[in-house]
Amino acid sequence: MVSISGVRGIVGETLTPEVVLAYASAFAEYCGYGTVVVGRDSRVTGELVRQVVFAGLVSSGCKVIDLGICTTPGVQVMVKHLKADGGIIITASHNPVQWNALKFVGNKGFFLSKEDNTIFMPLAAKSGFKRVLWDEVKKIEAYPDAIRIYTQKLLKFSLINKLAIKKKKFKVVIDCVNGAGSVMCPGLLRALGCRVVELNCKPDGLFPHEPEPTPANLKQLCAAVKKHKAHVGFAVDPDADRLAIVSEKGVAIGEEYTLALCADYFLSRKKGPVVVNLSTSRMINDVCEKYGVKLTRTPVGEINVSTELVRQKGVFGGEGNGGAMAPEIHACRDACTGMELVLQYMAASGKSVSGLVASLPSYAIVKTKYDCSAVDMARAFDRFKNGFPGGAVDEQDGIRVDIGKSWVQLRKSNTEPVARIIAEAPTAAEAQQLTEQAKALLFG
Repeated sequence: MVSISGVRGIVGETLTPEVVLAYASAFAEYCGYGTVVVGRDSRVTGELVRQVVFAGLVSSGCKVIDLGICTTPGVQVMVKHLKADGGIIITASHNPVQWNALKFVGNKGFFLSKEDNTIFMPLAAKSGFKRVLWDEVKKIEAYPDAIRIYTQKLLKFSLINKLAIKKKKFKVVIDCVNGAGSVMCPGLLRALGCRVVELNCKPDGLFPHEPEPTPANLKQLCAAVKKHKAHVGFAVDPDADRLAIVSEKGVAIGEEYTLALCADYFLSRKKGPVVVNLSTSRMINDVCEKYGVKLTRTPVGEINVSTELVRQKGVFGGEGNGGAMAPEIHACRDACTGMELVLQYMAASGKSVSGLVASLPSYAIVKTKYDCSAVDMARAFDRFKNGFPGGAVDEQDGIRVDIGKSWVQLRKSNTEPVARIIAEAPTAAEAQQLTEQAKALLFG
């Protein structure tokens, strides 16, 4: 799959060494054969893909800075920190273990935009690439300090009072699904003075459960929070750009609450424009109204949110899948930024996670996905657009229709061969009814 989110496939089937070599070589050309930072998550195929990426870059004349296993936001920050010409992140994010992917980062530390990709993607379709002679081959430089440097940057975040968090002696269970977060998240939590219980924090890429941090996949974490009588449980996906939270009661509260809780604390301290995507819960609307700040929605895709956040000089943003963005750190999704803000909110308010959740407006959200390979999506979108009379239609990303305090969206996934339906309403029954209505319109 080729999209604004990069190039993804099943290793050995669609994501072959030939495909990886072509895209790495094309990216070398896109970067002007300059310096490229490379990092990866811990997947078992990561080393294979990494070596092919190195071959494509070095044989084209690039200098390569190798970060090893590193979180996705960590790589993005290091591209900017090291003043590189670009970066490649080898990660399939929340996809199952058989998948891997290449995500491409521009010289400012952000993923390539739609406009950037119109220049880059055609390069990979060429029949030949530049190859340098033996005496022009540059060395691959290992850079082991990325995690340390990024952790220090997070600890200097102006909204974080390390002493206040440390005084609370929070007990935290962290589930890193044996991904890249394993090399960073526990250390950051300990630096904040937390008592840490590590769960699945061996970066071997052998996921102990489905890697997407949805409530259905966090049963082990929920049980561990209750067993250890922890104040909070945190779960990240394999590349640690998404954060899910488990309350002190051992209840997975859902990723949408990650962004809402972070925004509620952030805006209480610093007001300004907020940017989220169209698939994010309307809890963020209520939070922004509470503080009297402007909210803008963009199509799904981190770069869409990042670009608008920078353009508006926004103070906070993100996506409802647990990806909080604080431009003071970097305008990219980052589970570690989310963890800091949630702990700070707990410390400043004196409330538990359950107490903080209870202070937010309550909505029910239903997220479903369907194989759409046999569906004429153009006709499905037409049916959907006209299927909710009186609703406000937004066509930035698929079709989203807002009806009062409820909304429903149909869109094609950027990362999987599926159509997604998201419905949110004040009650679960209303959200489910919208979902069933949307499904009927999808399949005609």
